[in-house]
Amino acid sequence: MERLRNVEDVITHSTVSVDRGMAFRDIVETLRMWRLSALPVLSEDGRVIGVVSETDLPLGEQDTGAAEAATAGQLMTRPAVTVTKYAAIRAAARLMARSHLKRLPVVDEDGRLTGVVSRGDLLKVYLRSDADVAAEVREMITSQLLPGGSDEVYVHVANGVAYLHGSLPEPTLEDAVVRAAGTVSGVVDVKADFAVLPSA
Repeated sequence: MERLRNVEDVITHSTVSVDRGMAFRDIVETLRMWRLSALPVLSEDGRVIGVVSETDLPLGEQDTGAAEAATAGQLMTRPAVTVTKYAAIRAAARLMARSHLKRLPVVDEDGRLTGVVSRGDLLKVYLRSDADVAAEVREMITSQLLPGGSDEVYVHVANGVAYLHGSLPEPTLEDAVVRAAGTVSGVVDVKADFAVLPSA
């Protein structure tokens, strides 16, 4: 069963970057060659210090000489918006949407580039089969919230919607179960209808 929870599950490790000294023309050529809209700019020790994108390039300005003399370090947007490989996919998607970005550099604990994640990468979570999603939801519920396991919890997933029903030992568990199911990658909504087991 494939689990896609964190950025490291969908990261693209092979990525293109530039150093702060790269010239304007070389930046344009790199973007064109790799069909990218933005490039992370790295320091000498591999840390992401900024991002240079198509919108940072002074295309069409009258002073073309000055533009062509510019370097990545002068053109880049800083600080760069980055994410770690341990970030939840949902958190990365929110950050990407809030920052109006198509790609995010992925960094380690020291800020060094380890890869990149794109909108397309994050959408992979919604390509999981309903059966895989259902299996993970049930395993999470029974192993984390019902340590003794339960044959009274039923999970069905259709088009990303998780339908939960059956019996729980305590009514207070329902909110926790619904929240837990909602964290599983590929779940777009949760519908619950639980009864409470009678006390012995």
